Amino acid sequence: MIIAFTTKGTDWDSMMDPRFGRTEFFLIYDEENDKLETFDNRSSSDDAHGAGPKTAQALFGFDADVLVTGNGPGGNAAAVLKKARVDIYVGAGDMTVRQAYEAYRDKELTKF
Repeated sequence: MIIAFTTKGTDWDSMMDPRFGRTEFFLIYDEENDKLETFDNRSSSDDAHGAGPKTAQALFGFDADVLVTGNGPGGNAAAVLKKARVDIYVGAGDMTVRQAYEAYRDKELTKF
């Protein structure tokens, strides 16, 4: 299972970013291989419109099965992610990435 987290930093102790389209980073965790990757998404803050779908397209390159975030993506990005069969879990906005992963694993987050 590959899980993508919207974050404000690049490690397990980073705070989650409640935003999707303009998240600063993605932390991508491959559970099977216990591998963590980062993706710098800070350039999306320069986009006046369409940041959500553009960010969703960037996320596809990681073949994520799950997205864990704070508030969830907007309508256009959510539609793109749904077509790609990415499960979205929200409610992790005030957590660290490690806490968000534990909350996801323990089924404490809300499916979007």
